[in-house]
Amino acid sequence: MAISDWHENDRPREKLIKFGEHHLSDAELLAIFLRVGVKGKSAVDLAQDLLNEFGNLHNLLNANETEFCKAKGLGQAKYVQLKAVLEMSRRHFQSSLEKGNAFTSPELVAQFLAHELAHQNRERFAILLLDQQHQLIELQILFEGTLNQAEVHAREVVKAALNANAAAVILSHNHPSGDPSPSQADIQLTKTLSQALELIEVRTLDHIIIGDKGRWHSMAQHNQMP
Repeated sequence: MAISDWHENDRPREKLIKFGEHHLSDAELLAIFLRVGVKGKSAVDLAQDLLNEFGNLHNLLNANETEFCKAKGLGQAKYVQLKAVLEMSRRHFQSSLEKGNAFTSPELVAQFLAHELAHQNRERFAILLLDQQHQLIELQILFEGTLNQAEVHAREVVKAALNANAAAVILSHNHPSGDPSPSQADIQLTKTLSQALELIEVRTLDHIIIGDKGRWHSMAQHNQMP
């Protein structure tokens, strides 16, 4: 059955307009990007086939040109279009944080961080370095670890803050499991790093944990900061 024959609330484009993009599955979002399917398959069916082939959305979005173009229904034009969309999205969030007060918008910070940390199969630890107005100086990925742990060294975090002349930082890491809830180890790490940064008069404003499917956890919002 063609998508045009589906109930209006089930069609990806109409569903997005009516309910918002967060209510769409990965396959539905990808189908909107693809626009059309192939013979015998709707755009949603093709999108699901591609997700199955690549394993997940992250692998598809990060595939190199050769891998991407080999897949049925894709090609160089789609590859270029996708890379442009991803880069525009990244620049949009980065520009917003550079011009505005990052600490006042954990949602925006989480969306920006998701570009670097979401859908990873290894834990990565990042730091947002901020100036006196809490505007973004730069994002640094400091550590990368295993499926469920990244070894984080306080001296490297302090060094990054000093080198950037940062006045404040926002810590972040991802949970490859998809659940962004902080562990006791996460809470203890936040305390350790906050104390180390305090010695050089750098404030730790938040620790944001990135999960999957748009999920994230702000320790500041949940009163879990030391």
